[in-house]
Amino acid sequence: MDAAEQVLRLRITEIFLSLQGEARDAGWPTVFVRLTGCPLRCVYCDTAYAFHGGQWHDIDAVVAQVRGFGVRHVCVTGGEPLAQKRCLVLLQRLCDEGFVVSLETSGALDVSQVDPRVSRILDIKTPASGEVDRNVWSNLLHITAHDQIKFVICNRGDYDWAVDVLKREALDARCTVWFSPSKSELDPRTLADWIVEDRLPVRFQMQLHKLLWNDEPGR
Repeated sequence: MDAAEQVLRLRITEIFLSLQGEARDAGWPTVFVRLTGCPLRCVYCDTAYAFHGGQWHDIDAVVAQVRGFGVRHVCVTGGEPLAQKRCLVLLQRLCDEGFVVSLETSGALDVSQVDPRVSRILDIKTPASGEVDRNVWSNLLHITAHDQIKFVICNRGDYDWAVDVLKREALDARCTVWFSPSKSELDPRTLADWIVEDRLPVRFQMQLHKLLWNDEPGR
């Protein structure tokens, strides 16, 4: 496949309907468009099956398939969706169609060109993720109240590091900030107790889809 043939295509692992399991739209029936590929290898990754493979889809066909589910909310995720530059085209097209669109991104790639109608959920990588050096801190210059920031916390060291970032960058004044426990590494109650004890201006979250479906693909 040459460049001309690929110009309006994306490599996609899956498209499915489920409940949004986290962040501001948690609980809404949502279409998930999972793009293939990711340059990161976080130790707690739960979507490693999206690193490789996938199928090429025309962006027009993707939008039509999303429309066919009959819901308003769409989440473009991965892998790392921004690793495919044509993701920006898909996001714009979905917004033009009137969908409520969110983007789950690692924050390791530039987010400045994402359509401002999209709610960017920026996952700032903590030390225990193994990818803390990949954070693109200039992304914070582009965050607005429409966006969201997430920290996945694995241990007390991650928590203290995230609190330092929260305060240094005044993140709570920019947008909603989420602290989420890594399912396999930190007891959720422990993280909740730390947040309450420190009166942090963040929102605690557990991933609803994991409580309901235990990481089943396509759910």
